[in-house]
Amino acid sequence: MNIDRKLLSHSESETEAFAETLAKELPRGRVLTLDGDLGAGKTVFSRGFARGLGITEPVSSPTYTIIQEYPLPGGGMLYHLDLYRIACSASALAFGVDEFLDDPDSLALIEWPERIADIIPGDAIQVRIRHISDMEREISVTGNC
Repeated sequence: MNIDRKLLSHSESETEAFAETLAKELPRGRVLTLDGDLGAGKTVFSRGFARGLGITEPVSSPTYTIIQEYPLPGGGMLYHLDLYRIACSASALAFGVDEFLDDPDSLALIEWPERIADIIPGDAIQVRIRHISDMEREISVTGNC
């Protein structure tokens, strides 16, 4: 199933609702790359995505912890990785990033995926968030599931 779509979001709540809908459509075992500048809305998207999976705890940026893990209702995990502070895939592999990318019962959201582009699964779903103005973001999703 092709999931290509685009949204011009005018608020955080629109971004969250878009991500929530997407999360409800995806099977487990998927990796999503989140591409966007600092402040583009990657964590806002992640909050909505988590809500769509039934996660009720607060979702925050894992910038300093590198990864946040959220249990999914019924088993599995949502892994939210922020690789801003990771230099390359070798550094990421040293802390076991491959376990998060290969978990068939879970989903992974990866911020700053270009840091590990050489080990991102070829079928990863790409989410691009572009800052248009203070309140507007262009969000595009490309991939298949």
